[in-house]
Amino acid sequence: MPLAGFAGGLMIGLAAAIMLLGAGRIAGVSGLAARTVGLGSGAPWAVAAAFIVGLPLGAAIVSWFAGGVVVRIPISLLALILGGLLVGFGTRLGSGCTSGHGVCGLSRLSPRSIVATTGFMAAGFATVAALRIVGVGL
Repeated sequence: MPLAGFAGGLMIGLAAAIMLLGAGRIAGVSGLAARTVGLGSGAPWAVAAAFIVGLPLGAAIVSWFAGGVVVRIPISLLALILGGLLVGFGTRLGSGCTSGHGVCGLSRLSPRSIVATTGFMAAGFATVAALRIVGVGL
């Protein structure tokens, strides 16, 4: 599936470029989500809401054209929810997420984003290693 990953990366980069060039805003999903639910400021609400609604809508369209997508989540629903809440807390604590820091910030060579993305990646590597040691299949 390297071609699918490459195409997905191109689409993420294109969306980030359109957001930056068209609206003058960084396409940080956590910031846009916060703006949509009234927890943040920045992009106009309609722009933030359209971006957030477009994420699952775009995935649904791709799934429909691809004839369906099989999703396997090897952990419990409770663990998935807890992980999502921890990620949300971390994005607020770190003032951004992997899309804002990792895609947009790194492409602008932002020192803050380089540090943040290094931290995201290190934490992800450590988490996967720890879960494999205790026998949770990832």
